[in-house]
Parts: sequence; C-alpha cells; structure tokens
Amino acid sequence: MNEMMMLVIYCAILGAGVGFLAGLLGIGGGLVIVPILSSILAHLADFPPDQVVIIAVATSLASILFTSTSSALAHHKNGNVPWQLAPWIMTGVALGALISGFMAALLPDKIVRIVFVVSVVLIALKMFLSSNQSDTTNRPLPHKGVMTLFTALTGGISAMIGIGGGALLVPLLTYFSLDMKKAIGCASACGIVIALFGSIGYISSGSAHFALTDGFAGFVYLPALLGIVSTSWFTAPLGAKAAHTLPVPFIKKIFAGLLLAMAISMLFN
Repeated sequence: MNEMMMLVIYCAILGAGVGFLAGLLGIGGGLVIVPILSSILAHLADFPPDQVVIIAVATSLASILFTSTSSALAHHKNGNVPWQLAPWIMTGVALGALISGFMAALLPDKIVRIVFVVSVVLIALKMFLSSNQSDTTNRPLPHKGVMTLFTALTGGISAMIGIGGGALLVPLLTYFSLDMKKAIGCASACGIVIALFGSIGYISSGSAHFALTDGFAGFVYLPALLGIVSTSWFTAPLGAKAAHTLPVPFIKKIFAGLLLAMAISMLFN
C-alpha cells in the first residue's frame, strides 16, 4: 500500500473520531486534527518541515466546514442553536477568521504553536475548574455589537490555530450564563463561518506556495481533506445526540481533558 493511500486511511480514522467530538463539544475538531494531522504529514508526506503545521491548520479548517455543518444540523434538530444570537456572533467570527487566514503566511510556525498551546491550556483549566463547582452568578450577555467584537477576536484566534471556534466560544458564552448545550449548538453553527472565511484566507495566501496539480488548494491538502470528511460528516450527528443527553459537568470534564491532551501533543510534536 503506497503512502498516499495510507495517508487517506489514517485521515479517515481521524475524521471518525473528530466528527463525534465535534458534535459532542461543538469544537469543530481542529484541536484534534491539527496535532495528529501534523504528525501524519510529517511521516507520510514530503513537505517543508516549517510548513507542515500551517498545512495541517488550513486542512483542518477546510474539513471543519463539512463537520460543523453536519453537527449544526443535528443540534438544530434538538433545539440547541440560539438563532437570536447566532447572526451577531457569526459576523464577528467571520471577520476575525478572514483576517487571520490572510495573515497565515506571515506567521512563523513557532508562533502558531505557542498561540495554540497557551490558548487551549488556559481554556482547559477554566473549564475543568468550572465543572467542579456550580457558578450561580448570572451574567447577562453584552450588547450584540460588543459580542460581535468579542467573537471577532475569537474567530481570529480560532482560524490561526485551525479550530472551529468552539473551544473559545463555548467558554465565552457559558461565562455569560448561556446554557452549556445551547453554547455548544451555537459554536457548531459558528464553526461553519470560521471554517469558510478562514479557508478562503488560507487558500488565497497559500496559492503562491502550492499548486492544485500537487493536490493543494492554497495551503489545504486535498487528499487529507477527503479522508477526514469521508467519515466526520457521518459521526458528527452521533456526538450531537450524546451532547443532548449527557450531564453538563461530565461534558465540561471531557472538554477540559481533550484540550489539555491536544496542547501537550502539539507542544511535543
């Protein structure tokens, strides 16, 4: 079996897992995809070492476009997408993701790794601590325009590190007392926007580095993308169904554990 076929198979296995987690946690799957896909590409593809991470980030975002769509549809059926808030949040994440995607080629690999690790460790610690205590503080959501500014920053960081935004959006929305399950549903819907606009930026900025004849759309590596979405589309609804039935503290602990594991993986990859 040649290396290309092995790469697609490994990515299909990866997609099955991240699809379920995307539906369960509203994270899009990039937190899992980026470090694991970086490792797969480093072993099975002949790419410049300093560009492996950005290829993984861009490919992750492109796959999230499909995974988040599947997840959001499932959460919508369960009534867990707060559509009265979603347009304002989507506007912010779209602007942030688009700007971040166009800046991708200017960022050194080391900077991307540092941003990834620091961001997810801090979020994981906050999420784990909040799962062990009941926060009775009722914090109203800020004005919709202010929320758009907050989520623009969220979208920019998410696109920079190749995630769908749930890892940042869910803690932000739950901080403002939005129900955990509705926050996950909203994050799934916003993941579509982050992935779309972030991918546009990565495809545009990467077109000078890689060609379609080599299997690329900008920085997006198409064989890996095919492998991931061939399974993630079908497993995301299963995760969304689990999110609708599992207790919130348990979901928070899964969320925090996943974040820490992926930060450690990226740090030592």
